[in-house]
Amino acid sequence: MIKNLILSDYWKVIGLDEIDSTNDYLRNHTNELSDSKFTVANADFQISGKGQTGNCWESSPQKNLLFSIFCRPTFLPANMQFYLSQIISLSIKETLDTFTKDISIKWPNDIYWKEKKICGILIENDVLGKNISQCILGAGVNINQETFTSDAPNPVSLRQITKKEESIELILNNILNRFEIYYKNLQEGEIENIRKQYNYALFRKNGFFPYQDKDGLFYARIVRIEPSGVLVLKDESGKIKNYAFKEVSFILK
Repeated sequence: MIKNLILSDYWKVIGLDEIDSTNDYLRNHTNELSDSKFTVANADFQISGKGQTGNCWESSPQKNLLFSIFCRPTFLPANMQFYLSQIISLSIKETLDTFTKDISIKWPNDIYWKEKKICGILIENDVLGKNISQCILGAGVNINQETFTSDAPNPVSLRQITKKEESIELILNNILNRFEIYYKNLQEGEIENIRKQYNYALFRKNGFFPYQDKDGLFYARIVRIEPSGVLVLKDESGKIKNYAFKEVSFILK
């Protein structure tokens, strides 16, 4: 397990050998966690690591980075919760940028290398009144796994890209330090840079690509991502289409 991280005093680190899910672990211990610190739980292996809409995340023991962050962003209005998704996505994307090119963020928060998925993120927010009361941000980053056996269509690991074993500890350390900086920016209301960086990092941000919605297949280009997280597309006829999460699918190669 990872314990020896070089982080500020704002962090508490929990290392776990084997766990059902780091998100579930933090969820079950929220009453014990600090209001003023970030808590990160990382595991060597997850028995039932979760992805979006209940999907499982494949990972061989001690080969990949499996972690969740707990925080209490009570300053953040509920209608701005997508910024939490943006800052964890950027933290991971920018860390992976130091190892290879062609890393991007597939809306809303998958991390891709070219047309392959290297990281999945699951975010669980609790709302109290008009603001976020607490947040758990879980991520699985494929680092040193050499083969994948699940029916996931397009997984890739950093080792498959760089052809060498990489330090899981170093990668987590860099992600957490970047996250802390972005989080402080968010606290201070410096959201325009976050929005710009996220839009610049988007997968397929230029050109027309295939998508599918309830009406079928169509080609469109990304216009922007709204602060709420809504994806705005323009199809080949010039029609603007707005989509919330899971209302439209990227058609991958």
